[in-house]
Amino acid sequence: MFKKFLSRVGIGAATVDTRLSTESLIPGEMLNGDVHITGGDSSQDIDDIYLYVETEYKREYEETTATETCKLVKYHLSERFKLQPKETKVIPFSFPLPYETPLTLGHQPVYVRTGLDISLAIDPKDTDYIEVRPHPLMELVLEASKNMGFQLHKVDCEYNPYLGGNVPFVQEFEFRPMGRYQGYLDELEIVFSLQSDTLLNVFLEIDKRARGFGGFLQEAFDMDERYAQVQISSDYLTSPVTDVEAILEGTIQSYLS
Repeated sequence: MFKKFLSRVGIGAATVDTRLSTESLIPGEMLNGDVHITGGDSSQDIDDIYLYVETEYKREYEETTATETCKLVKYHLSERFKLQPKETKVIPFSFPLPYETPLTLGHQPVYVRTGLDISLAIDPKDTDYIEVRPHPLMELVLEASKNMGFQLHKVDCEYNPYLGGNVPFVQEFEFRPMGRYQGYLDELEIVFSLQSDTLLNVFLEIDKRARGFGGFLQEAFDMDERYAQVQISSDYLTSPVTDVEAILEGTIQSYLS
């Protein structure tokens, strides 16, 4: 009875350990692994096992900025069962990483959180951070931007329920012009929206450098920002990166003219 009481307060209770097949993925790739559950000093009823993929984004509230958590995936692993003392159960899982998963650039966290739901006890949890690399279509755009003289300055996840689709945020890639666009643009912001393994929507925010007094008024009223959208399909994966550069070049030039 005393051991059972200790288990309820978390002493000598069950433990959970999630082991991923790989900790480095791209959006849309399968996340595989096993959840290892080991019993404590007494038997316990496991009501539920859950697994979340989570990340964070920033949201502005009047004069403050808050960091909020977003559940990208909620995965149910098992129904109720009884775990005997020192017993070990291994439950495999496999599911795709959502296309909306942000890249882990600029200290952006993405992690897998696993927990056991145990009645009248402190629920054991396990957190595993993963690396999310650019999808090949994103790599093309990033490489093309670099070749055009744009230097990646900052990467942030910001609250945007309009462009975010199934999530309440977008990941913004802010570039500074270091090449031929220096002196013409203040910055270039890119937002990726991966639709499938073969199609990427690219949203561009082209910040046109102000010129003269009229330009000053435009900047003051935030009217100098221009927006555009282009699509990059998997056909470009077998083409020279200069083809993607040409698409970005034409789009930017049309907004500068």
